[in-house]
Amino acid sequence: MIELQINGETRQLDIEPEMPLLWALRNELGLTGTKFGCGIAACGACTVHINGQAVRSCVTPVSAVQNTNIRTIEGLSANGLNPVQLAWIQHQVPQCGYCQSGMIMAVSALLESNPDPDEQAIASSISNVCRCGTYPRVSKAIADLVASRSDTPFVDATAEANV
Repeated sequence: MIELQINGETRQLDIEPEMPLLWALRNELGLTGTKFGCGIAACGACTVHINGQAVRSCVTPVSAVQNTNIRTIEGLSANGLNPVQLAWIQHQVPQCGYCQSGMIMAVSALLESNPDPDEQAIASSISNVCRCGTYPRVSKAIADLVASRSDTPFVDATAEANV
């Protein structure tokens, strides 16, 4: 039996320890916001937070994330949409939208750890692939989000719930 802390809840799963976290989330728990893209941790569609860090779940075995706090796109905000999601809507970032949950998770993790990232920090932290090429809108959304809250630190609504 594998026990995982997901979005603030303890979940017990009767699965093999080497099962990738992605498949445990999607197939065993029905948390389908985390997407399968490439299966080799290259595209980022499967990005989730493990103890606040952006991690590619397609190559992360569930045995490696026991006793950690796992957050998926479904658990990103307890009260609707978080600031990154709102910026995505304001700047009409998604085209097909397939990569966007992973991209939002990567950006959210960056802003939680670095509320005022420079362009280099953004470029090195956000390595997600978007087949539709919405990178200019992603960059604009991040820049405007950082600028609009430069006096106010990023606060995640679920941070206390996941302690």
